[in-house]
Amino acid sequence: MPSTLNRPHRPMRFARLSMTLATSLVVALCGCATNPVTGQANFVLMSEAQEVSLGQRADQDVKKEYSLYDLKGLQAYVHSIGQRLARASHRPNLEYRFTVLDSPEVNAFALPGGYIYITRGIIAYLNSEAELAAVLGHELGHVTARHGVRQASAAQGADILFNILGAVSPAMRSSGVQNVTGLLGNVLLSGYGREHELEADRIGAEYLARAGYDPQALIKVIGALKSQELFDADVAKQEGRQARAYHGLFSTHPDNDTRLKEVIAAADKFRAAGDAALARERFLEHSDGMIFGDSPREGIRRGNAFFHPDLGFAITIPEGWRISNLPDRLILTAPGGEAGTELRMDNRPNDAPSAMLRRITRGTVNDIDISPVNSLPAASADNHGRHVGVVYLGDKAFVFSGGGKSEEVAQRALPGMRQAMRSLHPMTSDERERARPLTVKLIQADAITRFASLAAKSPLGRNAEGYLRLINGSYPGGEPAPGAKVKVID
Repeated sequence: MPSTLNRPHRPMRFARLSMTLATSLVVALCGCATNPVTGQANFVLMSEAQEVSLGQRADQDVKKEYSLYDLKGLQAYVHSIGQRLARASHRPNLEYRFTVLDSPEVNAFALPGGYIYITRGIIAYLNSEAELAAVLGHELGHVTARHGVRQASAAQGADILFNILGAVSPAMRSSGVQNVTGLLGNVLLSGYGREHELEADRIGAEYLARAGYDPQALIKVIGALKSQELFDADVAKQEGRQARAYHGLFSTHPDNDTRLKEVIAAADKFRAAGDAALARERFLEHSDGMIFGDSPREGIRRGNAFFHPDLGFAITIPEGWRISNLPDRLILTAPGGEAGTELRMDNRPNDAPSAMLRRITRGTVNDIDISPVNSLPAASADNHGRHVGVVYLGDKAFVFSGGGKSEEVAQRALPGMRQAMRSLHPMTSDERERARPLTVKLIQADAITRFASLAAKSPLGRNAEGYLRLINGSYPGGEPAPGAKVKVID
């Protein structure tokens, strides 16, 4: 490495000159645009038309990952609330799309260009139209303030800057500069950050008020979702799964945050008239009958069994193993997390399972077991800790592929891998009844209605009382008021 002890100032000056030149080039090549919300100039690299095009492309990807959920006009209802907020926004001429996704995840998010999504999973934990509007308003704030565009522009700007620096001075392509630029990109892409999230809260509160909703609903939503996140973390440990948590500031700051209270209080000056009681009734009517938890379309877990009513198969999960249900596969993970197996589905070919297995393994296995699995055509093989299996059911081929961090670790998990594969079978009529999805049902409380007594009759198991309190906005204490409508799970 060349010494720089005798010329300490030259590299610094050259670096500063290169940085100044590169920055000037970036500014010349790129532009600033006036933020529709703040009126300030923001560094952006795309026009509104490009923003919309980006959102359209990303929307197609979202809909490949998630199915849409509609029940008794829920999609139209959510869209109408979103449009009511959009008309009160700083960008009312943008064409907004508000979509309900069929997912138990507690989530909502926005894409550039006006694409806003909310899951049925988060809707279950809301208790009024104002709270639903608060979630949509917050995401709408990200769109109108162009947070996604600004974030993408900053990250793209970092890449442009690095490329220009490299052109100006090959020495600037050193690992040090590259790491700094990469770090900047990672920070910009890791999330909106506290300031943008708080700004989305402020904007969303203003839109709530202008549209006739109480902006304090934002505080209620944050409190409810924070409680849900803490509760679900405990339940997830019991069930061996990942906890469900809302992204962004709703889950990372408390509902008594001073700055949050200040931005919401400031929205009161925009307050328009609205009928809160009627809005709550409308919301509860659309919640009645909504699926709670797993969907038959995605597969349902009951104890250590996994059922997929739409595809007609069931498997048993080995004791102590975790299951992750992804759009294109199931992942079963052994205790310790260092071994497991995944299940994918493919079209059934015309030849035998053993032939398909040989193609999958590219002929690297010879000792193939062709014994049927629950009377279904099958083939499987073990090879240095790797387990591969194929089972035919109907017109589908179910492909298992297991392994581990090391051959030794995988060998210990092999019995579980084999058990999972050999448990696959067509669903029985009894299993279809067990796999019936849980749904939200409305009842009217009387003077003696208590969450403990409702939990005793609930299919939610030992955590039923906590779930019922959460979905009714009564966690951790409180009881139903006589005459009030209460959500239960049937």
